[in-house]
Amino acid sequence: MDIDVASVDQALMTTRAVRRRLDLERPVDREIILDCIDIAEQAPSGGNQGSRRWIVVEDQRVKDRMSEIYMEAAGTWMIETHDRIAGSGHPQERVMASAAHLARHLSEVPAIVVPTIIGVHDGSGRPGLFDSVIQSVWSFCVALRARGLGTAWTTAILARQEELVELLEIPEGMTPIAMLPLGWMKGSSVKLAPRLPAREVTYFDGFARTWESGPSDPPCLADGPGTVVEVDIKAPVATVWPFVTDIGFGADFSAEFTGARWADGHDGPAQGAQFIGSNTHQAIGEWEVPCFVDRHEPEREFGWVTADADNPGASWRFELQPIAGATRLRYRLILGPGPSGLSAAIAQLPDKEPRILARRIGEHRANMQLVVDGIKVAAEAARPDRSQGGTRAPLS
Repeated sequence: MDIDVASVDQALMTTRAVRRRLDLERPVDREIILDCIDIAEQAPSGGNQGSRRWIVVEDQRVKDRMSEIYMEAAGTWMIETHDRIAGSGHPQERVMASAAHLARHLSEVPAIVVPTIIGVHDGSGRPGLFDSVIQSVWSFCVALRARGLGTAWTTAILARQEELVELLEIPEGMTPIAMLPLGWMKGSSVKLAPRLPAREVTYFDGFARTWESGPSDPPCLADGPGTVVEVDIKAPVATVWPFVTDIGFGADFSAEFTGARWADGHDGPAQGAQFIGSNTHQAIGEWEVPCFVDRHEPEREFGWVTADADNPGASWRFELQPIAGATRLRYRLILGPGPSGLSAAIAQLPDKEPRILARRIGEHRANMQLVVDGIKVAAEAARPDRSQGGTRAPLS
């Protein structure tokens, strides 16, 4: 059977949590819902056992009570939070506006679907329960999207699970998984969500092992090997940014990086600025390397390349992303393609290139982790004496 890959991909990439765009006036034929459940039931299931059971709520009395339970569980908080941050530019402003809208209008949606599964999770961490229902519910969401309907995976109501179970007469030994309010979507356009490319979130043969291409067999420097560390910092982006652009800050934490100074004629972080980094390694000794700022987007990205601006020996990046109540900081490294001490070592022992790369990346990642952990401590302490782009000051 021929499958239209483009259409499948489009449905997968544009299935979003839909709340504000649900049409509250247009009824949904229950046969459409049943068709989507038929599709969802073809999803893989542990032991090939069909243990999912679907509750479709259309009765207004039941929807009204579910809305009350949802309000008690989280809806009131969502509305109050939205009202508090509305118009403030808070990174969660749009999300909370959407959540508050659903809380206010849950009882008005054409139908609410509650997927359940036979069994009760025992907390052991063993697979076999939730892994037999989540993929099925996702198939249901995509099937709705392909037909022009939308929904949102919500779980806040499960904070009042006993009340939900009683209302829907769910027997003991069954577990409700989520609540899916659904309806026809207003409008047809759906934008792709901002996401990192696959190469930046996919690791080969071990965690945080990145490659710009390939990797070859065996892996080599020409593949652009690298690594990444991430940390969530309970501080706003504006607080984290000065630590990221302080070129000497990492020297307080790294076992290899010992400091940095701006080159003559350069006095702070800016696109094209240059600085000199100082390093030490027990097997190499001490050395300095020229660095060139090639990424400078305030409060979003700061990065530099080493040795040669046009053919760098390595590329380093700090990336900042506002998330709920925090900042996610990513610190990335890409080795090559230009010459460096690493390429010289490989030239001496070419048959050991994969091992040399793995060892060097491991050293870098350990030090990168120390640096982002140090930034986390400093930013969460919110020291007021740091200025954007300043130089290193020892932590007290």
